[in-house]
Amino acid sequence: MTRRTRYRLLQTWILTVLLAVAASPAWAQRTPLKPGMNLFSTAQDVEMGRQVSADAEKQLQMLNDRKVDDYLSRLGKKLAARAPGEKFPYQFKAVNDLSINAFALPGGFLYVNRGTVEAADNEAQLASVVAHEIAHAALRHGTNQASKAYIAQMPLAVLGGLGGQSVAGVLAQVGGGFAASSILLKYSRDAERQADLMGAQILYDTRYDPRAMTQFFEKMKAQGGSRGPQWLSSHPNTESRITDINGEINRLGGPPANAQMDSPEFQSIRRYVTPLPKPKEVPKATAGATPPPGTRPSAPKPATPSQRVRAFESDLLRLSYPDNWKERREPNGAWLAPDGGIVAVGQGESLAYGVLQGLFTPQAAKSGRFELADATDQLIASYKRGNPNLSVVQAARQSRLGGQPALSTQLRNDSALGGTETNWLFTVLRPEGMVFLVCVVPEREFADYRQAFEAVLRSVQFQQ
Repeated sequence: MTRRTRYRLLQTWILTVLLAVAASPAWAQRTPLKPGMNLFSTAQDVEMGRQVSADAEKQLQMLNDRKVDDYLSRLGKKLAARAPGEKFPYQFKAVNDLSINAFALPGGFLYVNRGTVEAADNEAQLASVVAHEIAHAALRHGTNQASKAYIAQMPLAVLGGLGGQSVAGVLAQVGGGFAASSILLKYSRDAERQADLMGAQILYDTRYDPRAMTQFFEKMKAQGGSRGPQWLSSHPNTESRITDINGEINRLGGPPANAQMDSPEFQSIRRYVTPLPKPKEVPKATAGATPPPGTRPSAPKPATPSQRVRAFESDLLRLSYPDNWKERREPNGAWLAPDGGIVAVGQGESLAYGVLQGLFTPQAAKSGRFELADATDQLIASYKRGNPNLSVVQAARQSRLGGQPALSTQLRNDSALGGTETNWLFTVLRPEGMVFLVCVVPEREFADYRQAFEAVLRSVQFQQ
């Protein structure tokens, strides 16, 4: 090797090191983001996304315009190439909906409303929405939520995974089909924050100006009105989002040099989309039908609870309930509900009116025993993992149930019918575990149902 060759090699090595050093702060300082607990494999993410996307496209009014879908695919795949983690087979399609929204299903099936394309001022703003949704898929937030919901129903699943259950079976059990209230799309605020930060990182790495994300947020916040941005509704504290994103941009060292904000192709697509035929008006959902996205199930209001009663008996207890209600046995308990009290949510069902009875096995304390208060807290925490908006309205109070010491806790949760519901929880320790009853009703109707609930609770007798 000649001296000149060695000198050139040395120059190349020094240049490589200098470039690495110059680039390192953006990687060294960025917020590390990793997927959370998950019972599903990445292949099952794709399988689930494919199944749910087929359901989604039957309910949504798809734009079905190849020119728009091809543009979204080129933009989306450019961004997805910079997403960390599993390289999912990302797909991007446009929805003929004027609202400003986008969503990602597990495995990389992404949908963007035409209203989002029309609302963006430039390509970087549209890219910020798409990058945020790609981050949800890359961080596997959908199957993380489904895993939490499954563990809440079957706590030992955390030890044995799905136990051989098919993806379709788990979806049906946790209500993970396509609906506005689907567990696959109901992210926690922490998940939204992660998607914001990773979205900003993806924009930076693709050489878009990440400040476009906060600009779009500011625009949507100012817009409001009847076409209000659904995309922001899961995380109403927009100021906090903007602060977090700006902090991440600072950690990245500011926008990249010569950052891209727009492209002629985006402006052409935006002009092309605006005059396309508007979506057809969607008729209101009928009782028992799966609601269109953005709506809640519509069903006749259940009849007033009857004062006549019928008997319910299981291996754990006996009780009486209104005779115009029906019982449905489940592996670990039962649902007692009037006609219309159980509503379809995605591919699953949810109790909107009635009483849920179940058995919960808490984790024992170090002493080998567990106290009722601790066991009740564990139960509430397990439900909260699948219901991030669940909150305690009235802390646990001493009570009696079936002649046994009990705790009464009043909770508030999102109702499958829209709005909020009251979950009146009673818990009792028994040799088999912790028996619980939850009285469920839309919050505004709690006073109307309280007498019927109290009659059910007074009737409880535990089996000897």
